[in-house]
Amino acid sequence: MAHVGHRVDYLAGFCCPVGGLVSGKPRVLCHENEIYLSNGSEFVYVYDQEGKVLKAVYKCPDQVWHMELLPLPKQLYILCAHSGIYCVSLDQQSRLMEQTDGDGQESNCPSGVFPVDSDACIFPDSTLCTFTLLNNFVITLSQAQGKWWMKLHELPHPEQESPPYRQISEVGFCPGPEPGDEGDGPPSRFLPVLCCASSPGTVGSGEGLWCSGGFVLEEPLFSLLFGIDAAMLESPMILCGFPDGQLCSVPLKALSSSQTADGCHDVSSQDPPVKILHHLEEPIVFIGALRTERRAAEEEEAEDEQLFGDAGCDCVVAVGHYGKMVAVKADQREEATVPELREYYLRGPILCAACGSGSRMYYSTHSDISAVDLDWVNESSDPEDAESSTGVLPPVLSPASLSICSVVALSLSSRASEGESELLALSAKGRLMTCGLCSPEEAPPARMTPAEAGRRIKELLSGIGNASERVSFLKKAVDQKNRALASLNQVMNVSAALLSSQEGQKPIACTVTANWSCLLLQDAVTISCVLENCSEYSLEEGWTLCVQLLASPCALEEDSADSGTTFTFPIDQLLPGNKRELTLPLGSPADTKLDLPLTISCALYYSLRDILGSGSDSSEALDDFLPDDSPILSPDREGICLPLSECTIDMLQCLRFESSPPGPDASPPAAAPPAPPDPVETFLEVSREQTEPEGVKDSEPPQAPGDGNLPPSAASIRVSSELLKNALKNSSSGVPLSCATLRWLLAENAGAEALSSGEVASVRGAAPDGGEVQLLVREVAMNDLSPAGPIQAVEILMESPSLADMCRMHHAVIRRIQALVLEQAAQGSGPPDLRMQYLRQIQANHEMLLKEAQSLRDRPPPGEEGAATAEKLLHIYRQLRNPSLVVL
Repeated sequence: MAHVGHRVDYLAGFCCPVGGLVSGKPRVLCHENEIYLSNGSEFVYVYDQEGKVLKAVYKCPDQVWHMELLPLPKQLYILCAHSGIYCVSLDQQSRLMEQTDGDGQESNCPSGVFPVDSDACIFPDSTLCTFTLLNNFVITLSQAQGKWWMKLHELPHPEQESPPYRQISEVGFCPGPEPGDEGDGPPSRFLPVLCCASSPGTVGSGEGLWCSGGFVLEEPLFSLLFGIDAAMLESPMILCGFPDGQLCSVPLKALSSSQTADGCHDVSSQDPPVKILHHLEEPIVFIGALRTERRAAEEEEAEDEQLFGDAGCDCVVAVGHYGKMVAVKADQREEATVPELREYYLRGPILCAACGSGSRMYYSTHSDISAVDLDWVNESSDPEDAESSTGVLPPVLSPASLSICSVVALSLSSRASEGESELLALSAKGRLMTCGLCSPEEAPPARMTPAEAGRRIKELLSGIGNASERVSFLKKAVDQKNRALASLNQVMNVSAALLSSQEGQKPIACTVTANWSCLLLQDAVTISCVLENCSEYSLEEGWTLCVQLLASPCALEEDSADSGTTFTFPIDQLLPGNKRELTLPLGSPADTKLDLPLTISCALYYSLRDILGSGSDSSEALDDFLPDDSPILSPDREGICLPLSECTIDMLQCLRFESSPPGPDASPPAAAPPAPPDPVETFLEVSREQTEPEGVKDSEPPQAPGDGNLPPSAASIRVSSELLKNALKNSSSGVPLSCATLRWLLAENAGAEALSSGEVASVRGAAPDGGEVQLLVREVAMNDLSPAGPIQAVEILMESPSLADMCRMHHAVIRRIQALVLEQAAQGSGPPDLRMQYLRQIQANHEMLLKEAQSLRDRPPPGEEGAATAEKLLHIYRQLRNPSLVVL
C-alpha cells in the first residue's frame, strides 16, 4: 500500500481506572477546534485543541457508554449505563464559563466540574445500549425480553420551550441466536454499533441531512445493498452491527411512517423492514465507508457521476473484534453492476477503527495502530482482464504501522484551515494524541525498483534481527529479575521463620554428633551434621550450610590462640520435611593431635551478590535493602547469615570403647598407634639421658615414655550423691548411682550404647590420638566436711598415660558438672552445713603446693637433680588434681 506519513503530538492526559481503559466505552469526537472525550468513566471532557486547555468537565450520574454531538443547536447527547440518554447544552456551558472566568486570568484547568442532573435525562431507559442522531431524529437500540428493540424519537424544534421528546415507533427483532444473557442489558462486554448510510439523492434533495458518524454511498452500491425500493424512496438506512456478528439494516422511512408502537409484528410480516446484510461470526466493533476508486477512473466516468450527483463512498467495511473484516463495493461491468464482497483477516484483537476521506482505514490493536488501503488497480498485461477488473477490491491487504500502541478510541477529523487530516487517538493510559496524516496526493509513489525493494527488505530484516536480539536480552533480564525476586522472597520467608522462633525449637535445625569412621584405611573421629527442614519453606539453590570448628586455646602450650576451620556445603534443594546428613573429619590426617574441646557452630548463609550483582553499586543497594543493625546481615555485609546451632565436642564424646563392656578381670585393649610425646614425659626423658653415664646409654635400649617408668596421670572429682540423684532421678531408677553417673557422662558418645545393657561403673577406651584412657566411677563417703556426719559422694576417677588426654577428659567432666550445678541451683537447692576451718586448712595446703610448684618451675636445678625435681613436680600436680573437696 502507499506510504503512510504521520506526525504524533501529545495533547493532554486524563485520569483512568486501575489497569487502564478498556475498548468499547471510550469515545472521542471532534467538531471545529473542540474535542469531546469520554474515557469510560462518569466524566465527559471538553478540550480546546487550539488553546490546548481543558475547557469543561461534566460529571454524569453513571458510567458513560456512548455520546454524540448535535452541532445546531450545540448539544451533547450522553448515554449513561442503566440510566438513559442525557442532553447537555454546550451554549449554556459557554455562558457559565464566561461568568466563572470573569477575572480574565488564564488557566490550564477548568474552573469547575459541571454535574449533569437527572432533569437532563430526556430518554430514561435502563436497557439502552447505544444510539445515533439523524437530522431531527434519535435512533436508540436497547435489549429487553430477549430481543433487540430499535426506537425512533423525534427531537423538538429549537423554538419550543421544554418540548417533549416524542417516540414515533419501535421495531423489535432478533438478528441471530438468542443472546447469552436473558436479563435486561447488553449480553456481553461488547456494545452494538449504529450508523446511518444515505444516497447522493438524499443529500441533494435540500432536506439538510445530517447524521453523526454517517456516510454517503454511491447510487449503485446503495441500490445493491439495500434494494431498489430504498433507493427510489431515498430513505436513509440505519446499519446495526451486533455482538453476535450480524450486520443488519433498517430503512428510516419505514420507521417514521409507522405510527404504531408495536413494531415486533413488522418482523414477521411479508415485507419486514429489517434486512440481514452479512454475518461476521464475531462481535462487530466498527462500520464505515471508503472511496477506493482512483481519481483517474473518476474523471473517465464523469458522465455517470452527473447522473447521480456528487459521488460518495464506493465501499462499505465492517470490522470484527477478532480481526475479521468484510468489504462490499459495486463492480460495474459491461453487462451489469454486481456487488463484490471480500473478507479479510487482520491481526486482532481490534479495539477500535476509523475511516479516512480516501481509501484508507485505520484500526488499533493492543500493540499498534495500522492503516490498510483498499485502493487497488489490476496490473495485468491483458487489456481485457484489466478492463474487466477495474475498481475491484484488492485480494490481500498490507497493513502499515503507525507505531502507536494501546489506543482504545479513534476519530478522524479534517481541519480545513491547515488542509491536513488528523487522527485523534485516546490511549489506554488516558493520553489524548493527534497523528497528522499526509494525503494520498502528497504520498510518494507506491512502486519501488527491485534494487530499492531489496535494500528495503535488508533493512527490515536487519531491524527485525536487532529487535529480536533486544527483545531476547530484555526477556533474559526480566527473567533474571523475576528469579531474583522469587529467591529474595524465599530468603525473607526462611529468615522470618528462624528469627521468630529464637527462644523455642527452630523450624530448621542442625544436629551434630561425633563418630568413629574409617577414612583412607585409618580410623578417625568425624562429626555428622544432620540438617532437618521442618518449616513450610523449601531451601532452594543459593543456600549454603556453614560448619565452623573452633578449637580452644591449649593450656599445655604457651601463646596459644583460638584457631578455626570453616566447612561449606552448598544446598541444591531441601524440601519441607526432608533431612540431609553431612560428614566431615575432625582435623587433617597429617595432624595426629586433636585439640579438644571443639566448639562447632552451624549457620545458613545466602549470598546477596548473586541477586544484587557484583558491581560497585551492589553494596549501596544492599545497604538500602538491610539496615546496618540488621540481625541477619553477615559480618562481611555481603549476604544473610542465620545461626542454627552451637555445640561443644569434647573428649568424652570422642572416646572409642571395646565392643563389650570390661569386666573385673578385663585385659587391656589391643595395642593402639603410638601416642604423641607428652611434654612432661619428654622433659623427664631428656633429663634422664643427661644424668646417665655413656656406657649405660650405649648398652641399654631406650625405653619409651610411659612403659612402666612413670605412673599414669590421674585426676578425680567428687560430687555429692544427693546432687546427682536429683539430677538423674529419671534415669537412675533401679540402677546403682555410680552406673547411672557413668551413663550420664557418656550419654553423647555414640559408641557407649553397650553401657545401657548392664551395670558398668568403669570403662577403658582409646583417645582420638590412640592413647589409653580409663574412667572409673565409685561411691565414697566424706567424713570431715560436715559436722552432721559423713557426706555421701560419687568419685569420678580419670587415668591416662598421656597427661594431655587426662587433662582433656578432666575438662569434659568439669563442663558437665558445671552445667549440672547451675541447673540445680536454679531450682533453689542449698548445700548442707560445712566445717569452715577444715576448708580453710585445705585451701592453705593448696596455696603452699602452688608456691612450691612455681618455685620449681622458675628455678629448675641443673645436672643430676633435674630428674628428681621433675618427679617431685609431678607429685605436687597429683596432689593439686585430687583435692579433698566435693561438689555440693
